[in-house]
Amino acid sequence: MRNRNLFIICFTILLHGVFSGNVFAQIAKLPTKWTSEAMLAVNPFPEYPRPQLLRKEWKSLNGKWDYIGGKDKASALYPKIPTDFSGKSEQILVPYCPEAVISGIERKQEINMWYRKRFEIPQSWNGKNVLINFEAVDYDATVFVNGKVAGSHAGGFDAFSLDITSLLKSGSNELIVAAFDSNDGRMPSGKNGPRGDYTYSSGIWQSVWLEPVSSVHIKNIRLLPDIEHSRLQITVDAGSSNLSAVALDGSKIVSQTSGSSGKVFYLPISNPKLWSPEDPFLYDLKITLKDNDGKITDEINSYFGMREIKLGKVAGIIRPLLNGKFIMQVGLLDQGYWPDGILTAPTEAALKSDVEFTKKAGFNLIRKHMKTEPKRFYYWADKLGMLLWQDMPAIWYQNEDTARVRPAFRKELKAVMDEHYNSPSIIAWIPFNENWGAFDVPQITDWVKKYDPSRLVNGNSGFNNNPGYQKAAGDPGNGDFVDTHIYIGPNDASQPDDKRAASLGEFGGVGLFVRDHMWPVENNAYAYEPTQAALTDKYVLLMSQVEQLMKYKGLSVAVYTQTTDVEHEVNGLLTYDRTVEKMDVKRVKEINQAVIAEGKKINALIQR
Repeated sequence: MRNRNLFIICFTILLHGVFSGNVFAQIAKLPTKWTSEAMLAVNPFPEYPRPQLLRKEWKSLNGKWDYIGGKDKASALYPKIPTDFSGKSEQILVPYCPEAVISGIERKQEINMWYRKRFEIPQSWNGKNVLINFEAVDYDATVFVNGKVAGSHAGGFDAFSLDITSLLKSGSNELIVAAFDSNDGRMPSGKNGPRGDYTYSSGIWQSVWLEPVSSVHIKNIRLLPDIEHSRLQITVDAGSSNLSAVALDGSKIVSQTSGSSGKVFYLPISNPKLWSPEDPFLYDLKITLKDNDGKITDEINSYFGMREIKLGKVAGIIRPLLNGKFIMQVGLLDQGYWPDGILTAPTEAALKSDVEFTKKAGFNLIRKHMKTEPKRFYYWADKLGMLLWQDMPAIWYQNEDTARVRPAFRKELKAVMDEHYNSPSIIAWIPFNENWGAFDVPQITDWVKKYDPSRLVNGNSGFNNNPGYQKAAGDPGNGDFVDTHIYIGPNDASQPDDKRAASLGEFGGVGLFVRDHMWPVENNAYAYEPTQAALTDKYVLLMSQVEQLMKYKGLSVAVYTQTTDVEHEVNGLLTYDRTVEKMDVKRVKEINQAVIAEGKKINALIQR
């Protein structure tokens, strides 16, 4: 059956390549069940990309673009004029990176990438300003509209927008994007770098879209739940004072208030329904902007969750408290790689499926490792009820050209925090992992905590590990967690001190070979089991040990490696193609839920 399905997928893709004019059809080395759908999509990811600042009118630019790329092509590093597309060009499927098979290109390290798309502005947008939004372009991007520079952006993991109104004309418009990515480890890149473990990715790798707005419009919102005072703190960047906000529970208005742009105002939430993994309740939110005559100039829909995360003492032990109660955080390390899309999930359903599987297996935490995701991933975590730890993607050579690389890291760290600030699922930031690219760790840990005091900070997850090519930064001594990584573990996990909770930021990593579902390289893991039953037994044993550490050594978080196999690593709960569950998920859920239930019993000992 597996071989028959693979044949059907390959044949479908081959036909698509022939009839779309591509000379060479791309064949996935390890297809997922979503690969062919993604390759055949006219408009991949048709869902609105920004769920917490949603407008009714918009236009997706995802789909086929003209493409020129390669090391020998015109430099795409902040060019003054666009490259010439009058000669031969290829077709690339946006938003998939040129290294991904779904993109139709599948080449490594293009360095210089040029994209072209023609579009028309709907007549109904006449009189409006037009924004072009890029959810992520890796790394340096320059945008041309009708031959003129519209703007530029540096950073591979944060979104940016440009107002292109003055450059538009009636009828067809030409959009050209130059993307330059040296992949030299001197900018934030995570596993996507010269010392990373996996296939590089670069260029446009998240959605591109247009939307019409008034000249004065809502640029950003910042939402902070205040459980103690039963209210939501709101800050709106809009350039106008006439703002109103309405909270809804379904169709029922819960509360409404008014405020001014750039100033904090509050929306009372009486007897708030609290957000948690067990009950991930979300309020709807509508924010309206009016001019001095009372005319609506902008209106956005959003949502929020009322929840609080902080440290507190339980029987004299520091532990993380969600809404005032200790919940043992049982999580998966989630790297978000795909065999067909690399950093980009093939479809919305695929993106959602990883969260759904984690929930099904009884986990309540995802550690999003060394990358960010599209905003819709965080939407699904918010909606389905999944706690998130968000890593900052690492740089690799932080001690070279420090005047350039270190400010770039700090700038993108702030941008990532700003972009995902409103997601209730995110409860912790991780600036550094295992000393990779680590510098000024205590200072940056303090800065992150000061910039976002509403969340926990894990300054250097796995400070006991260190890459051999640099000096270890080690334990920063501050932040909210004492965090070690133990493979296989979990014994020798960190213990809490007088001001920080104890976290086992990574452990496990036990592998299972599943024939016909592995990436075509030499596969490995930290240890191995021969069968699904044996691997499940091993996991149950490890989690039983975690329970002992929770009860008697003060452990509060345990993150198992990992959600799926990733290229050469075969230590996932799922195969890399998300086809085979490598453990008995029912038994995994049972032990996870048993450990979480034992943790809840500790709440009777919370010291007020």
